Amino acid sequence: MDCCQLLLCTCPDSEVATTLAEGLVARKLAACVNILPGIQSVYVWEGKVQRDAEVLLLIKSRRTVYAQIEAFIHQQHPYDVPELIALDIRKGLPQYLQWIENSVPQISE
Repeated sequence: MDCCQLLLCTCPDSEVATTLAEGLVARKLAACVNILPGIQSVYVWEGKVQRDAEVLLLIKSRRTVYAQIEAFIHQQHPYDVPELIALDIRKGLPQYLQWIENSVPQISE
């Protein structure tokens, strides 16, 4: 099983995070989205060091729906440039990875 991804996406608050998570799952673009509140992000934006409280989404899905996830995040996210990073899942509990596959319909790459 080499078809699954973990995607990371930061959000400005729990309300945005919940809306995005529920939208991804309802559209069958993600099998599961974990919402991790209380992270601190430090980054440079427009030439200045910024520090913000954010909420992190851990999105479990198939690689074949990445483009649809990206389009959804880009359309629904309030940031001009939202964080969306995809990491391939190379190993994991086979039954869990199969559950991801069963939860997210196959789309040809």
